[in-house]
Amino acid sequence: MSDDIVTLEVSDHIAIVTLNRPPVNALNRAMRDRIVAVFDQISERSDVRVAILTGNGKVFCSGADLKDRPDPAKVGAFHDHNRITRETGNCIRECSKPVIAAINGVALGAGLGLMASCDIFYASEEAVFGMPEINVGLAGGAAMLNTLFGRSLMRRMFFTGVRISAAELYRLGIIEACTSKEDLIPEAMKIAREIAAKSPIAMEYAKNAANMVELMPPRDAYRFEQNITMALSKTEDAKEARMAFLEKRAPVFKGR
Repeated sequence: MSDDIVTLEVSDHIAIVTLNRPPVNALNRAMRDRIVAVFDQISERSDVRVAILTGNGKVFCSGADLKDRPDPAKVGAFHDHNRITRETGNCIRECSKPVIAAINGVALGAGLGLMASCDIFYASEEAVFGMPEINVGLAGGAAMLNTLFGRSLMRRMFFTGVRISAAELYRLGIIEACTSKEDLIPEAMKIAREIAAKSPIAMEYAKNAANMVELMPPRDAYRFEQNITMALSKTEDAKEARMAFLEKRAPVFKGR
C-alpha cells in the first residue's frame, strides 16, 4: 500500500488527511485501505485531537473508481468489495476524534459519502456535490444522502443524479461556510484549533456521544450522555476545566 495516495500530516494536535490520487482522487481498493489505516491511526494517536479531510488538486473525490469494480462471476468478490466500501466511511464516522471535511472541489458518489462521514463541513466555491450512481448502473448512497438532506432533495439527488453547488448547500445550512479555494484550509483550521484546545478526553467522549445519540430514542440518548458526564467528572481534565473557569485563566489539559 502506498502512503502517497492518502497523506497524513500532524502538527499542533491537528491531523490533515489529503486524498492524493490524481487526476480525480477516485477511490480504488488501495486508496480505501489507506483511508482506513490512516483514520485508525488517528483514533489511537495521543498527539492528534482533531482531523481535517481534504483533497489534492481541483477535485475532492470523483467517487468510486469504476475500473476497480468486483467481478460478479467471482464468488465472494462483491462481499469483499462491499465490506471495504462500508469501512471507508465507517472509519471516519467511528474515528475517536472529530473530523472536519474541507471539500476543495467536486465530491461525487463515494466522495460525497466521505464528506457525510465527517462531523463538520466546509467547502470551497468550486465544490459541487452529487450522487450520480443512477447514471452508471449502480444504486447506492441513499443512506449517506439521508444524513445530510431533507426528504425531497435527498430523493431528487438519488433519483436524478443532479449536482448541487457549495453555495446552495451553504444557503440550506448544510455546510458551515462556502469559501474561496485559498481560504478553505485556513477556515477549517480555525475550528480545528478551537477543538484541539479542548480537553482531549472530553472531546473523545463528546464524539462518542454525538454518534450514539443519533441511534437512540431521546430518553435513552440523554441517559447515555448523563453516564458520560458522570465518568468525565472524575477526570483530572474536568477538575482543571472548572478551576480554570473560576480562576479566569486558560486551562492546561493532560488528557486524563
